[in-house]
Amino acid sequence: MISTVNQQPRTAFTVVDLARGRSHFRRGISLPPNPRQNTPSSSCCSSRFSLRPLCVSSSLRDLGLGLRGDRLEFKCKVYGADRSEDVVVPSEEQRSAAAQKVKIGIYFATWWALNVVFNIYNKKVLNAFPYPWLTSTLSLACGSLMMLISWSSRIAEAPKTDFDFWKALFPVAVAHTIGHVAATVSMSKVAVSFTHIIKSGEPAFSVLVSRFLLGETFPASVYLSLVPIIGGCALAAVTELNFNMTGFMGAMISNIAFVFRNIFSKRGMKGTSVSGMNYYACLSMMSLLILTPFAIAVEGPQMWVAGWHEAISQIGPHFIWWIAAQSIFYHLYNQVSYMSLDEISPLTFSIGNTMKRISVIVSSIIIFHTPVQPINALGAAIAILGTFLYSQAKR
Repeated sequence: MISTVNQQPRTAFTVVDLARGRSHFRRGISLPPNPRQNTPSSSCCSSRFSLRPLCVSSSLRDLGLGLRGDRLEFKCKVYGADRSEDVVVPSEEQRSAAAQKVKIGIYFATWWALNVVFNIYNKKVLNAFPYPWLTSTLSLACGSLMMLISWSSRIAEAPKTDFDFWKALFPVAVAHTIGHVAATVSMSKVAVSFTHIIKSGEPAFSVLVSRFLLGETFPASVYLSLVPIIGGCALAAVTELNFNMTGFMGAMISNIAFVFRNIFSKRGMKGTSVSGMNYYACLSMMSLLILTPFAIAVEGPQMWVAGWHEAISQIGPHFIWWIAAQSIFYHLYNQVSYMSLDEISPLTFSIGNTMKRISVIVSSIIIFHTPVQPINALGAAIAILGTFLYSQAKR
């Protein structure tokens, strides 16, 4: 215990009748001289009061605890604190770095949790209502509506954009639309876990597109990391119990589309002051305009009405909640991912994306009781490990 008192050498004092009851207690506290005062430098100041912090020993031996009749006496030795022990106060930069780490951790945890919830509800909706084009459209429409309300109510500040911004955003929106629909089609045909295992092969397409279309070069370690990615995805595909070619191709097309989306996003976001949250909001709105006519042409209102009535008759009113949940959580998890990208490096984002897939794969297997063979699980583990090695090799 640290306390500050006015101290003179060989000072003793007594507190009498501190507590009254059946017996009276008398506590005596004697303060022996400080051993440091034996030095010549301190003897000259023996008549002064000391305002230094005092260290009070709390051990029973030092306290000299004892009973004498109805009196309890103890001694407490008090010495001046050593001034050589400096208190380390974190600097402003250290506090800022710690706060940034906490912020990124919250972003990642929220991103993963929202993505898991979206995939669960999305699969539930697609099992009862197998119309991925409409489901994809509703996801984009819900996100666009949420952001319009946020801007109009001043909850979020509306972005300042011009024609050049929307022109640069258009190819990003096209790639995002294709990738979103293709992934939803894949999930409507195969298990969520299988779709995400195949989607873990996205780095392989990223390297190939960057190398042959953009002329970028990579170190040998990057190319070597593609071996477990491709091998793991291939092993998982050939051992999948409920393999479906449409589901497999949907995941592959989604990989290619999202690679181009990332490339176009890097170019489109250069020099823009639009935040990650607003950038994704604008992306959702443009993607909605692109997707809606294609969704009507491919599926159409007649199929949607028939499927809707059938889903309501089988599931009940809960189906409406499923639709709302998958639409809301789709926008939220993408919005948080773009907000995270504003705060971290692409390498950290890539590692976080890898861990996100692990959480989605494991949770979907548990919730939907997906049968998994050991060889299939091995393929998934190899592919995910390769993705992690790829992110490290690109450092």
